[in-house]
Amino acid sequence: MADFIDKAKHKAEELIGEAKEKVGHKTDNDDLAAEGAKDQVSGKTKQVGDDISDAASDIKNKFTN
Repeated sequence: MADFIDKAKHKAEELIGEAKEKVGHKTDNDDLAAEGAKDQVSGKTKQVGDDISDAASDIKNKFTN
């Protein structure tokens, strides 16, 4: 099961990526915008992994209790 710290880090990665992308667009910095988009995808992907881990743990707990 994903712990709170990991979940917070993954959400922060997504939000920081969103900020980078916006700043990159505002400053015409394509590299920063692309890096921000990549960070968002990475953070969101990790959050999906957290959700899957939590769901698997819930299922396991239902069968073992």
